[in-house]
Amino acid sequence: MSAAVMLSDVAKLVMGQSPPSSSYNDIGDGLPFYQGKTDFGATYPTPRIYCREPKKLAEEGDILMSVRAPVGATNLCKGRSCIGRGIAAIRANGIDRDFLYFYLKKIETYIDSLGSGAIFKAINKSQLAELPINEAGIPLPEQKKIAHILSTVQRAIEAQERIIQTTTELKKALMHKLLTEGLRNEPQKQTEIGPIPESWEVAELGEFFQIKHGFAFDGQFFEPTGKYILMTPGHFHEEGGFRDQGEKTKYFTGEIPKDYILAKDDLVVAMTEQKSGLLGSSAFVPEDRRYLHNQRLGLIVDLDGNRLSKRFLFNVFNLPHLRVEVAKTSTGSKVKHTSPTKLRAVKVGIPPTLEEQDEIATAISTTERKIGVATNKKTQLQDLFRTLLHELMTAKMRVDGIDLPLGTP
Repeated sequence: MSAAVMLSDVAKLVMGQSPPSSSYNDIGDGLPFYQGKTDFGATYPTPRIYCREPKKLAEEGDILMSVRAPVGATNLCKGRSCIGRGIAAIRANGIDRDFLYFYLKKIETYIDSLGSGAIFKAINKSQLAELPINEAGIPLPEQKKIAHILSTVQRAIEAQERIIQTTTELKKALMHKLLTEGLRNEPQKQTEIGPIPESWEVAELGEFFQIKHGFAFDGQFFEPTGKYILMTPGHFHEEGGFRDQGEKTKYFTGEIPKDYILAKDDLVVAMTEQKSGLLGSSAFVPEDRRYLHNQRLGLIVDLDGNRLSKRFLFNVFNLPHLRVEVAKTSTGSKVKHTSPTKLRAVKVGIPPTLEEQDEIATAISTTERKIGVATNKKTQLQDLFRTLLHELMTAKMRVDGIDLPLGTP
């Protein structure tokens, strides 16, 4: 086999075609119907709708590629499926299927660059057929070994994703139970915010703290590097907690007004819903005098530490009840906003002692640490996958030299 061949030389291509809309259903009648990247998962697509009158079919084991808005994303087909115009089925022939799948992942950015169109990007069958498969000349046994290694790391990534998903659901359930029932197995009493333990009080958040508005930093001083990071709602997880912005981090290089540099463990709240689910989310500042307090965030100040634990308050901000109340009084049609007055007016149930508050916060933080450990492992494995994908496919690293880290299945 030539060292440089085209995709059509090593695979059969089936371009999708949308069936009549009258044949769509969501009750499982017919074959799974995939339309594009929105149906894709980490490795396999998830059926959202089904089709009784398929026009074009993908078979079990086919590589599925998104060929319309966006272009180049890939998944593997679990079983016979109907594919619409946004999908191409690639059926390997004369090349290891998994090796080809990973090779297409390696050149995904290049494939995306081939897309064209006034409204959305797309590539046609001819463009797909002419994709260069530069590593097709690697002997088949070597292809299988490379694919096995990459599959092993990919399964390890998926295992961490399942741990994150399961532990996140556990955390939500635990938060709801502990922040509405407590730890003391007390009888419940009915209140205006629902049932809470008898010893708890219903109080407005404003009884315990003030909220300081941030500063409107001038955008002309934003840079990709610098000493000070502009903290924004993008630094918050929807369920609460700090999120590293990575390459999206904004640095501020202009003059900084007094008292707008945040301290480590300051508690801040998203006052603007930069994306769905962020309004009212809270996070602790991770470093001292590194992050700047901008106008889209509220800083908790003058907290009555004799009555309310900061760690407990962090979790209160992430209660579904509080988020609903904040959303009800928010303003803005496209981007929602809240204010210190509205946020402080929300009523919540408060345990009578700091000891119980901290016990609840500690129980919840245990699941947060598990999520953090799994997230770090996932990140490390993703970095490993990207390195191996490049090094193995370009023969910069040989299969026999691979020693996978402990923890990969």
